[in-house]
Amino acid sequence: MQALAFILYWNPRNIQSQARQKLARRKIWSRPAARSGNAPTLADVAKLAGVSTATVSRCLNSPEQVVGDTRARVLKAVQDLGYTPNFGARILAAKRTKTIGAIIPTMENAIFARGIQAFQEELREHGFTLLVASSSYQQSIEEEQIRTLTARGADALLLIGHCRSPEIYRFLKSREVPVLVAWVFQAGNPQVSIGFDNRRAMGDLAREVIRSGHRRISYISAETATNDRASERIEGVRCAMSENGLDPEDLVIFETTYSIENGGNAFEQAMAAPVRPSVVMCGNDVLAAGALLRARKLGLKVPRDVSITGFDDIELATLTDPALTTVHVPHRVMGRRAAQMLIDMLNGDAEPESVELTANLCLRETLAPPQFTADR
Repeated sequence: MQALAFILYWNPRNIQSQARQKLARRKIWSRPAARSGNAPTLADVAKLAGVSTATVSRCLNSPEQVVGDTRARVLKAVQDLGYTPNFGARILAAKRTKTIGAIIPTMENAIFARGIQAFQEELREHGFTLLVASSSYQQSIEEEQIRTLTARGADALLLIGHCRSPEIYRFLKSREVPVLVAWVFQAGNPQVSIGFDNRRAMGDLAREVIRSGHRRISYISAETATNDRASERIEGVRCAMSENGLDPEDLVIFETTYSIENGGNAFEQAMAAPVRPSVVMCGNDVLAAGALLRARKLGLKVPRDVSITGFDDIELATLTDPALTTVHVPHRVMGRRAAQMLIDMLNGDAEPESVELTANLCLRETLAPPQFTADR
């Protein structure tokens, strides 16, 4: 069965706006370069005009979307520098559909929904339509969707995580479809990405857990076979344990699929062990919410009887009782920056480079020192 993507947003252009846009381009591109040596870049124009590269790009591609004073500053900077847009990229632009595809692992995780919403908002400001599909964490489905979106004319793709066959990247390169990976950052990985270091972020939380006095740690994880974010977070906990003189092999891991119910079931298994953990760390907030609900059902007080932590900092994390200790992921910032990066890649305005964002600890009420003496 062919994988289908559905349209989240469509923004038609009117003929009059297109005519003004073409006239503005003709005036700008016909100017000779004002200096020799290295050609001025989009970043040079942005710096001189005191605006972002996204604003410069918008001014050149959709001048009617930029306020008069800002547009005037940008055009003056273009003239003063003798900036000439990448002509090869402009030729390719004539063949564009003004659509960008995004394939996310699941529609059920609020963290993806919020990031993709910000991604769409930024694309809309630049006149792009967003197509979204879900792979259900299955590589075969993702590969089918990549080929489907490409066949339907997607100009560029946003993918989640690095866990896929290198053949996919070769396929996209052969089709001249730019691709950006999000929700991860791995130093040294040649594939351009925007995200955070999952290992470091979960490792920081684990260090806080250990500083609180916990030694018996259980971990509820999403399935790791096709989810590099999940496996990296487990490695972060193991690294923190090793740094603090604990045996990483003592980490008890329960893998399960993404849902509140499954988080609760895994928590109950953890607490049924002959030696109970003093803390149950969870790979995301939904699994942690399930653990909290099951703890209450079992008559356990959090954090008196057991501490629980999450990851992502979705709205649910502040609504639980007690409020969940977790890691805040900058999902909306990531979504908007991802859109800007893909547009820049399409325009050929700058050499793409990976961007690392910061994920911060949110220390709330579900983490406290253990009460029984074995862990103190």
